Amino acid sequence: MPGPLDGLRVVELGGIGPVPHAGMILADLGARVVRVERPADGSGLGPAERDLLLRGRIRLPADLKSAAGVAAVLAAVDDADVLLDGFRPGVAERLGVGPDVCLARRPSLVYCRLTGWGQAGPLADRAGHDINYLALTGTLDALGAAGGPPQAPTNLVADFGGGSMLAVLGVLAALYERSSSGLGQVIDAAMVDGVELLSQMLWSLRSTGWWGPDRGTNLLDGGAPFYDVYACADGRYVAVGALEPPFYAALLAGLGLTDAGLPAQLDRAGWPQLRTAFARAFGSADLAHWVSVFDGTDACVTPVLTAAEAAAHPHLVARGTLIEVDGVVQAAPAPRFSRTPPAPVPSPEAPRPATPRS
Repeated sequence: MPGPLDGLRVVELGGIGPVPHAGMILADLGARVVRVERPADGSGLGPAERDLLLRGRIRLPADLKSAAGVAAVLAAVDDADVLLDGFRPGVAERLGVGPDVCLARRPSLVYCRLTGWGQAGPLADRAGHDINYLALTGTLDALGAAGGPPQAPTNLVADFGGGSMLAVLGVLAALYERSSSGLGQVIDAAMVDGVELLSQMLWSLRSTGWWGPDRGTNLLDGGAPFYDVYACADGRYVAVGALEPPFYAALLAGLGLTDAGLPAQLDRAGWPQLRTAFARAFGSADLAHWVSVFDGTDACVTPVLTAAEAAAHPHLVARGTLIEVDGVVQAAPAPRFSRTPPAPVPSPEAPRPATPRS
């Protein structure tokens, strides 16, 4: 099967980070994605033929600073459903491929603009990266160990969680609305907006007093001893997420601490004592021992795996979560579809053609 988005035609204006990621997701699910890029361009992650973010594309080399390049893009727009634009506000207009020009030619076009700061606001025309968007939204301040500086979790949160995923959601919502109106529209997908959506639970916890201003002292940021990472005797680590009472009881049982007279789970004053007991217990044996102890339980204790170990883990192998294409391990398309599963993932240099529009 070609995937649930078979027949959808997308033009992706070449860029780095979240725009290629959004284009990859749409291509994974069956869309025909034409990526416009300068000759020998990529997404900034090495040679284009080995860039996994570019899989499933049709490449359209075009210099948008030339009349011929702009004409080539507009010709592609004439038959497109979606355009992905990752330029700063005003750049696409100056190049001659802005939303007014494109929608005049193709009124049904969904024109998705994906930027860090958004299309409006005092910072709209400023440069930025994931860490900057996290910082300004108040999210970065909540990430990191107690007593230490804020720590950004690579660029997963703003670029991809708050960026490409938000853009794909916006595209699909606009396409749904188009099914009744017949009209396209412009989407302003800003990473700062997406980060705040992802952080909504933190805003909720702050409003109820369950999340304080000090990093590493709260329920889900490493402050709670039953939601943290512990070292084993061999220097490896386990992740513990025993939040609910039955899961916490299973954690205590596995550690042999059920009758140790420890403070109550939610007694914050007793958290240092709990942390000391858990650290001592986990540190008494190697990782393999604890994997065996907690296997088949609901204690929410898992090994912290390396990338190579994750690729071989029985659960991920059984689901096909990670796949290998031409010797390169990568994420499989997701989510799963019962009737219209996507076609096999092609190599970046061998894009999958889509079935012609009916």
